[in-house]
Amino acid sequence: MTLRTTILGAVLMVLGEAWRMWGVATAGTVTRRRSRNVQKLVNHGPFAWSRNPLYVGNFLIWMGVITLSGVLWFLPVAILLFAVEYFYIVRYEEGVLESIFGREYLEYKARVPRWVPRPPAGGSAGEFAWAEAWKSEISTFLQYGVIIGLFIGKERLGPL
Repeated sequence: MTLRTTILGAVLMVLGEAWRMWGVATAGTVTRRRSRNVQKLVNHGPFAWSRNPLYVGNFLIWMGVITLSGVLWFLPVAILLFAVEYFYIVRYEEGVLESIFGREYLEYKARVPRWVPRPPAGGSAGEFAWAEAWKSEISTFLQYGVIIGLFIGKERLGPL
């Protein structure tokens, strides 16, 4: 761990969690569960920028944790693992959404990129449940604390 990797890792983690939290506040906590019980197609907020804002946030968080750890050789491995894992998850979820929303989802899919966020042409206003998002992310924040605590402990104790 160096000052540079610590700062860069922390910035990536904060950006990732902010993007993820915006997604949870937009779609509600139902997005955190595997469910076919989807009532409406969420296409505002970060979902107007990317079809998978929670996963984009997760990716940034992963990259941040790895960078923070200073084990930079693991970045390409993590990118590959992420790509394989989320390829199958997104493929399944897109099939579910297409079966539920049909043409509406296909039009959304044609308009909004899957991964790399792009500002929407028509804005992204809508309703956001910030209190619900904060509450649902508490366990995630605790995990960050444990991870950072382990990295600090390892740095102070040195190699075991």
